[in-house]
Order: sequence, then structure tokens, then C-alpha cells
Amino acid sequence: MTQPLILASASPRRKELLSQLGYSFTVLATNVEECREPHETAQEYVARLSKDKAQAALVLHPDAVVVGSDTVVVCKQQVLEKPRDLEHAKQMLRMLSGREHQVMTAVTVISQEKHETVVVSTSVWFKTLSEKEIEQYWQTGEPCDKAGSYGIQGIGGRFVTRIEGSYHAVVGLPLFETDQLLQKFL
Repeated sequence: MTQPLILASASPRRKELLSQLGYSFTVLATNVEECREPHETAQEYVARLSKDKAQAALVLHPDAVVVGSDTVVVCKQQVLEKPRDLEHAKQMLRMLSGREHQVMTAVTVISQEKHETVVVSTSVWFKTLSEKEIEQYWQTGEPCDKAGSYGIQGIGGRFVTRIEGSYHAVVGLPLFETDQLLQKFL
């Protein structure tokens, strides 16, 4: 019998992306504190969060193979997570306006026997945003639960002039890398 597969994420985008790979899985949202340690690089931070989420689910389902993932946006050496409120979102979107930034998504696959983590970094360029565009975008509700206050797969995609790397990683789960990891476990 094959081990059950669990996606340790409440993200509907990650659920949809993992479904695209054709795997049967259940979703288990884990409650992991997302707090960057002072010594961590953005890459180390996002990798640790993906692993912590996967481990939290594995504790509850030790017979399973678990996928954990996390995404952060990095601009001007700053890690941008989900906005706390409108002012925080405005601050982030102003920072991203007219420049390049990186979106880092980490994926961890874990079982009782082993674990492996991959971090995928994608460069994204934004057009210059007006205050009106930022305000109108916030009013859509889309930025509220998104790292960096935008979703490339939604209305926020209109701000993106180009990307270099994995589109799916920017959405929340790099398909190629996730599939490669899962093939080692299932």
C-alpha cells in the first residue's frame, strides 16, 4: 500500500497547483509561527518555514508523505510577507513599484525516513504604480493574504512586466521541483 499524501497548507492556490500534478492528497492546514530569526537569510527562512509546516503535519500523520511550502517576496534586501493592513500593503507595493524583486518559494517533502527541501527563486519586474492603482488594488481584497501584497495569478498580474524563472513558484508551488521531489518519496 502506498503512503497517504498530505499538503500542509491552507492555500487554495497550492491545493490547485498540486492537483495539476495528478496526485491524490488531503489538505491539512498547520499552525506554524512565521517569524524570521535575526541571523536567517531570506532563503534560509523560507526553507525553514516549509520544513516546519511539513513536520507539523507529519507529527499528526506519521505514516504519510507530507508536502510543506512557503513563499516570501524579497525587495531591496527586505523580506515582504503578508500585509498587516492597508498601510503595510501600500508600503510594500510602493517598494515593488517600477523595479525588480525576487519571489522565493520553498517546498519540503518529508516522511519518517527522510526529508528534502528545494528553494526556487524567480525574478519579477513591476511597472511603476500610481497611488490610485495601489488603493484600487487593495479594495479588491486580493492583496490581503499574499506575500508582498500581490497575486500574479489574479488582478495583481497586471503590474508584472516580466518574470525570469518559475511562474508557478510565484503563485505558490513550483510544479517541476515539487513533482521531482515527490517522485523520490512515492
